Amino acid sequence: MVRFRNCGAVITALFLFVPQAQAGDLVEYSQVGVWDVMVDPSTGNGCLITADFDDGSEVRIGLDRDQGNGYVMAMNDAWGDITDDATYDISFAVDNQRYNGKATGVHLDDLPGVDIPVGNADFFGDLAQKSTLTLYAGHTEVMKIDLTDAGRAMEGLIACQKAQG
Repeated sequence: MVRFRNCGAVITALFLFVPQAQAGDLVEYSQVGVWDVMVDPSTGNGCLITADFDDGSEVRIGLDRDQGNGYVMAMNDAWGDITDDATYDISFAVDNQRYNGKATGVHLDDLPGVDIPVGNADFFGDLAQKSTLTLYAGHTEVMKIDLTDAGRAMEGLIACQKAQG
């Protein structure tokens, strides 16, 4: 079992093995609870976990080996008039641990959302150990995600990434 206090070191090490990028759709690797573990050829075969939620939200949390960082993509109609490729100030919280950053507007399957690059490897450890991910536009809560099974799904993500070489 992966110990998540060392999750940052494991995630960083996984970025050292960057294969040539390939175009294509997501490839299924495994499933853990509500989370699907997938491989994304468009990010240098970076692995991700993804889930759809009852409120219509879709969340992807993964590794972009081409860019050398992690990311969170969070789609929900509550984002409203998101413009693709526009930059937004954003904050998000994993339980009570708050993070601030910049996000890029995206639409995935016509659902508005944001793509947030994550360079802080501790963030992934927080995801694995905590229970709720909340995203804010300014001071307004946009979406709140239950992280049930996220710890086990992150273990699956790490196994997936190791399997990519």
